[in-house]
Amino acid sequence: MNLLVKNVTIVDPQSSFNSKQCDVRVVDGKIKNIGKLEAEKTETVFDAEGAFLTPGFFDLNSVAGDPGYETKEDIETLTAAAQAGGFTGLALLPQANPVVQSKSQVEYIVNKAKNNLVDVKPIGAISQNREAKELAELFDMQRAGAVAFSDGDRALQDDGFMSRALQYAKGFDALLMVYPENKSIAGKSQINESKNSVLLGMKGLPALAEEMHIARDIFLATYNETKIHISNISTAGSVALIRKAKKEGVQITCDVTAHHLVFTEELLNDFDSNYKVKPPLRAKADVKALIAGLKDGTIDAITSQHRPEEIEFKNVEFEIAHYGIIALQTVLPLLLKAGLEPNLIVEKLAINPRKLLNLNIPLIEEGAEANFTVLATNKKWMYNAASNYSKSANSPLMNTELTGKAILVYNNHQYKQN
Repeated sequence: MNLLVKNVTIVDPQSSFNSKQCDVRVVDGKIKNIGKLEAEKTETVFDAEGAFLTPGFFDLNSVAGDPGYETKEDIETLTAAAQAGGFTGLALLPQANPVVQSKSQVEYIVNKAKNNLVDVKPIGAISQNREAKELAELFDMQRAGAVAFSDGDRALQDDGFMSRALQYAKGFDALLMVYPENKSIAGKSQINESKNSVLLGMKGLPALAEEMHIARDIFLATYNETKIHISNISTAGSVALIRKAKKEGVQITCDVTAHHLVFTEELLNDFDSNYKVKPPLRAKADVKALIAGLKDGTIDAITSQHRPEEIEFKNVEFEIAHYGIIALQTVLPLLLKAGLEPNLIVEKLAINPRKLLNLNIPLIEEGAEANFTVLATNKKWMYNAASNYSKSANSPLMNTELTGKAILVYNNHQYKQN
C-alpha cells in the first residue's frame, strides 16, 4: 500500500532527519524515500502540513477483558481505540477471565491479534489467578510470546513470594511489572489521603502505601541483583525513591499514567466516578514531581492505563464504582495539556516502552519498516460517542473538546486516517 506523507516534521531522536520538515514515501510497507518528493500516480497523498511524524506509540498498560469480559472491550475495539490514539502497539495485561497465565492462553491472544495494524503483545500473570500464592507458567508463556509478567492492579503482598518471583524471572531475563500498594495500609481507601479526603468524608489512601511497597521492591531487586519495573507511580515520594535507587545502580524502571500528569484530587469534589482511578488522583505537588521525573529520566515511560468498564459499574455511587477510565484516545491531548514537548512524548511513549520490553524500535529512516504516527498537536476535536472507538464510555473527558490528535497511523503494511 503506497503512501506519500507531505510536509511533515520528523520527530525521532534516532533519525538523521530528526527535526526536519520532509515528505515521507512508503512503498510495500517500507520507508522508501525521505526528502522533498513529487507525488506519483500510484500512491495516496496525505498532506500533513504543520504536523509531526514520529515512531508509532506503544502502550505498556492496557486491559481489554478478552477473554471473558468482552462486554467491556474486545481485541477489535481495543485496537481500534489504540490506533485512533496514535498507538501502533500495546502490551495487554492478563486480568481477563480466565487470567492469562498459561502458554495456551498467551497463544490465544497472539492468534486473536494477528494481521492487525496495532501490534498486541501479551503480558502473562506472575501468579496463578493473580493470588500471589503460586508462580504461573512464566517460562512457557515467554516462549509462547509473553513480553513481560504482571498481576495487573493487584500488588504482590508476600515479600518472600516476590523475592522468589524475581529470582525465577532472572533465570531467563524476564521483566516483572508490579503495581505498588501495601494493602495493610491502603485498606478500603477510595481517594488520596489529604485535607480533601477529610472534607469529602472518604477514607484516604496515603502516599505511604505506595512508597513503602516501592522501597520493598528496591530492596528485593538489589538483593537478588535483578531488574524490576514499577507500574503507575503517582507520588512525589515515589519519584524520589526511584531517582535515588537509579543513582545507586539498582535495575529499576517505572512508568506513570497520562491522567496523573494532569488530573488532581480536587476533581473528585463532585463525586464523579469517572475520576475514580487506581492509584488515586493525587495533589498538585505530586503532579509537579511526576513531570519533573519524566524530564530528568527518573520515569521511563508514560502509559494509558486503559480500563474499560460497563455503565452499570461506573454510573453508581462513588464508593462502589469500579476503578479506571478508558484512555487510549486521550493520552496525547493530556500530555500536550501537561506541557510536554513532542521530543519527550516520543521518548516516553514510543521508544522507551519498546526498549523496556526488548522489542524492535521503529526508525524513521530510508529503508526502515514503516511504523509511525502523524500528530496534529493543535487540532481540536470532540471526544464523544461518535468519535469513541471503545465499547465502554467511562472517561471524564467524554463530551469535551480536546486539543491534539493522531491524524494518521501506519504499521504492518496498513494505515488508518483519523
